[in-house]
Amino acid sequence: MQSERDLTEVEAAWGTTMKGHAEQGIERAHRDSHASVAPGKAMEREAREAIEEATLRPGATRSQGAGDRLTEEAPDQTRTCFERDRDRILHAASFRRLAGKTQVFVFPDDHQRTRLTHALEVTQVARSVSWALGLNVPLTEAIALGHDCGHGPGGHASEDALAPYVEGGFNHAVWGADVTLKPLNLCSQTLDGIRNHSWSRPAPQTPEGEVVSWADRIAYVCHDFEDAVTAGVVRANDLPEEVRSFCGTSRRTQLAGFIGSMIEATERTGLIGMTPEGASALSAFRAFNYANIYLRDESRDQAHRVVTVLQALVEHLSADPNRLPARLLTDDSEAGVRHAAVRWVAGMTDRYAINCAQDWLGFDAEAPPRGIAAPGEARRRHPKPTNAFAKAKAWCRDRPCSVGQDVDQLASLTGTELDHTIGLGEQRVVAADTDVLTRVELGATLTDDDRAGGHDGAVVDLDAEALGVGVTPVLGGAATLGLRHG
Repeated sequence: MQSERDLTEVEAAWGTTMKGHAEQGIERAHRDSHASVAPGKAMEREAREAIEEATLRPGATRSQGAGDRLTEEAPDQTRTCFERDRDRILHAASFRRLAGKTQVFVFPDDHQRTRLTHALEVTQVARSVSWALGLNVPLTEAIALGHDCGHGPGGHASEDALAPYVEGGFNHAVWGADVTLKPLNLCSQTLDGIRNHSWSRPAPQTPEGEVVSWADRIAYVCHDFEDAVTAGVVRANDLPEEVRSFCGTSRRTQLAGFIGSMIEATERTGLIGMTPEGASALSAFRAFNYANIYLRDESRDQAHRVVTVLQALVEHLSADPNRLPARLLTDDSEAGVRHAAVRWVAGMTDRYAINCAQDWLGFDAEAPPRGIAAPGEARRRHPKPTNAFAKAKAWCRDRPCSVGQDVDQLASLTGTELDHTIGLGEQRVVAADTDVLTRVELGATLTDDDRAGGHDGAVVDLDAEALGVGVTPVLGGAATLGLRHG
């Protein structure tokens, strides 16, 4: 125990709040607490269910006692059955692990989405729609928060990786409802919404589940595009005219447009859906993302690496079940061991899966998907930038960066690495893979690059003034090579 004289000012202040402040036979948090309400009996579950009955739209799902659960439970005194489901999911380890699982970009930067932040954004969209339509908001929240808990590491590629080991294939929605979240004993309506949120699945049985199906698509289309713009993969104005006309190029206007389209459609018809104009724009938006983000060469290479890693782990654990946690290995048959192996691998975070592959199987550090550092190796960035470098947004992965790196040193960079370089606003990352590999000279002309198409800009020496007027360095350190557009 430290003596009080060793404590910092902040630590000492924390120590003064070990207890609250007594007042009228209770304890208050703040010395000057003054908030109060009229005393009286707390609103119990039955009263809240009565409010639901009176206020929810006909056809909305009603909460009933403890809920329809596989294992019967006594009802909660104050919470409805769907509020309990929502709370159980929020506190589940499988939900917390979504913070370490890929949404689109493997091991994302601080401002890119993870599978967890995706779930939170889906919940916000779904909640907005459900409130407006008079549906059961706690049920909507429970489905939305839990909808991706069955995802494996590395994004949707994990489904391809694990499919050969699961009868009928591996579907994250089904796996989440029937395996990952099964120990929570959730209500049947919550599990149905999670199991069937993907459009390729049968329709959910509740309007709240249908809302989440739309909210999932709205959220990921908008935020995956925003992340791709931030990463320099696409530009905001690359969106098709139909999409820009309907909802603009910012996340705020896009979400408002699609949410409003859902509310308008249901107000008019009573069906959960979207107006034709909104649905057409959403479809065009999603098609754009598929062509330019999800299925680009770098994404497909990333997916291939994910499949290789995860399948190697399943094969290894199936052959050596002693590595499996005893809580998962409840059946020592071949099928039981394989199921346990898939269950463990599917639950892993991106980094844990890579660490296991390297520790157990000796995977080379270059084999994992780009963006995941080897164990014990921090991802390196440029030294603290000067004002000029800050304007240029020079950014590096996987290797040291140094000011003054020349063309010969840049020649070893791959197209994937070049693709991870970030431009500033409308400035474009430059220097095509072929240009770098042929060792272009300073002052030469780049006739094409794989990011901006044809142009006749020149490679220029990047001094501080040049960096301030729109030249973006190439990945690798780079104060000596870049391209000024225009």
